[in-house]
Amino acid sequence: MMASDSDPKYILQVENRRKNVFVTQLGEHREEEDEDVHCIPIIHEAPSKILRHHGKTLQKTLLLQKEVEHDQVTAELIAKRQEFKKQMEMLAERRAEFALKEEASRAQALKFDRYLKECEQKKERAMKKYQNERKLNQTKKNEIHKLKEELKELRVRQQKLQKKVAKCKVYEDFLLKLIEALPANYLECGEDSLITALIKRHETLVTANQNLTKNLSSLLHNLEKTQHEIGTLQEEHDTAKVMLISKLSELQTKCSALQGENTQLEQYISRKKGHFRNQKEELGRMLLAISSLAEQCYVWHYGPLKEMPLLSKLDMIQEFILRKQAIRQQTMQSDELETSSCSLKERPHKSKK
Repeated sequence: MMASDSDPKYILQVENRRKNVFVTQLGEHREEEDEDVHCIPIIHEAPSKILRHHGKTLQKTLLLQKEVEHDQVTAELIAKRQEFKKQMEMLAERRAEFALKEEASRAQALKFDRYLKECEQKKERAMKKYQNERKLNQTKKNEIHKLKEELKELRVRQQKLQKKVAKCKVYEDFLLKLIEALPANYLECGEDSLITALIKRHETLVTANQNLTKNLSSLLHNLEKTQHEIGTLQEEHDTAKVMLISKLSELQTKCSALQGENTQLEQYISRKKGHFRNQKEELGRMLLAISSLAEQCYVWHYGPLKEMPLLSKLDMIQEFILRKQAIRQQTMQSDELETSSCSLKERPHKSKK
């Protein structure tokens, strides 16, 4: 309002057919003046203050007020347009930032999926290795159990044979004494003799005993070797199991941390989506309001309304408002001319009287 008051085109100009005399003080030494002299005081007040203090004003002053209001409306419309343009630019920037953040979150999600797949593959390989080692250990345990059973059987057989040897020791002593008692040419006897048969049986039993002792010693050696291998395999299995359990716990902790980060990212994305959805709804309401105003203020030379861009719609609305303002101004000017003509017709009659 202060800028419009200081503008020279908004200063009030009063027309009068009578003789105009500008005075600084009213009511002093006015006796010598004629009736045709019209005293006009010098007004230092702004048009807004005149309109505020005086209720009965001319059409010209009202027209000035309407021009001031029109300029204010145009200035507010330009400011709103600039503000809307800035908001659109900020919205585009935020949309670009949101797209970049969404791409980054997708990349992180893909990396996390790859990491989880690798972890799953490593876990599957470790489980397969563990299962194979477990099967191998189980087979070796079964073999060891079988060997132990065979060893027990062999020991039982050895004890039985030892008992048989102890029982046959008497016969061996008897035969030795008999051989000593026999003459020196007892070997010259025939093959069908009882002594040769006993000697052959004894020799076969001795060789069988020697073979059995050798087999027993070899089996004991193999048993000790297998027990040592089983101990080493058990130690390796325990160390591998501990390492796998530690790796599995580390992977589980990493997986839980990544799941927490993933949930935080999902919550952040959901919040951003809600904010973007609210902005989108506000923008949609503004666009609907502008389109409805454009339908009400349609001007044919702007082209079809459906293919019209947003700024053209705003320009069309502004032009429609300006045309309405101009039409209103013209009607007010015509009314003012009519009132001035009527006042001119009435003034001569007053002077005659």
